[in-house]
Amino acid sequence: MFVSVATARGASILHADLDAFFASVEQRDDPGLRGRPVIVGGGVVLAASYEAKARGVRTAMAGSAARRACPEAIVVPPRFEAYTQASRDVFTVFHDTTPLVEGISIDEAFLDVGGLRRVSGSPPEIAARLRRAVQERVGLAITVGVARTKFLAKVASGVAKPDGLLVVPPDGELEFLHPLAVQRLWGVGAVTTARLHGCGLRTVGDVAAVGEAALVALLSPGSGRHLHALAHNHDPRPVQVGRRRRSMGAQCALGRRRTDLAEIEATLAGLVDRVTRRMRTAERAGRTVTLRFRFADYTRATRSHTLDRATDHTDTVLGAARRLLVEAGPMILDRGLTLIGVSVGNLDSDGETQLALPFDQADGTALDTAMDVVRKRFGGASLTRAALVGRAAVEMPLLPD
Repeated sequence: MFVSVATARGASILHADLDAFFASVEQRDDPGLRGRPVIVGGGVVLAASYEAKARGVRTAMAGSAARRACPEAIVVPPRFEAYTQASRDVFTVFHDTTPLVEGISIDEAFLDVGGLRRVSGSPPEIAARLRRAVQERVGLAITVGVARTKFLAKVASGVAKPDGLLVVPPDGELEFLHPLAVQRLWGVGAVTTARLHGCGLRTVGDVAAVGEAALVALLSPGSGRHLHALAHNHDPRPVQVGRRRRSMGAQCALGRRRTDLAEIEATLAGLVDRVTRRMRTAERAGRTVTLRFRFADYTRATRSHTLDRATDHTDTVLGAARRLLVEAGPMILDRGLTLIGVSVGNLDSDGETQLALPFDQADGTALDTAMDVVRKRFGGASLTRAALVGRAAVEMPLLPD
């Protein structure tokens, strides 16, 4: 693993973040959608163009609510193969810019350009060229924040959106950071925001002025120290290259219609098929199976189980996932499930997995391999479970940890 060493030499870390990624790909590929409000996904909003966001549409909003907020919006089905290819194309531009690239999701990454001054110019110049290259080579707008730390670079890109470039000089970090709302701090969600607001803390500067001990007393030791450090822009983490994903997963939006456990189980089986196929392709095996649920009232819940040994075997993962689903059944039926996700964590390299006795090859591995070969040759939709035929649920990749 390679790490950057430039964090102490000025504003040389870039946070590059594609704007409204899924919706932007749709607008790129269909000129008739450009400049118009676009919603990706029908039952649940997977992405919205900035034209739709201006009307109040937000990701994860129910499709019916989104259409009420923006009746003129154009709703399109997701095309994940197109988004995956666009992501690959953008990351090619990143790697052409610097060898120090840390991808953190399908549409954003950190780049360290501190060692490129003599050959490529200053970080702001490199960032400007990066934005032009993504637009010219991939046809997408991208926002870039430039700062001395990863945290501040990400904050800068968030402030600069959409389609912007913002550089935070080292001598102006706190002047930029402290007037911002507390929600700009990593880890501050709705609950923490309400708690901070209840104490009169509304800006990052307010949090910085309180002191670490008071934040620890208000929140928790971990959260208090974390927010105190960020409020002073203390973030020593380097850009890491070659960091392997800790989990692989996928999720499926079910919409707000009533679903029974049989239908949810069928959807879960399809998700496990997808995840374990990706694991085998990447030669990874994992031990911890986690289910994620989102309900009609927008609350969330998770359930997880750790296996005795790492595996990429579809039926083994599916068995664990089904047991978790049965345990969560009463909660699901009472609260109305709108999204289900499955992930496999504690990933190891497949070749490093400890084998267990007896070495029984009649465990379905051959079937998994045969199905992988068919899908690779004829496409992912060439084989599907009978229970999934005709279902309209929307599947999407689960963002990496």
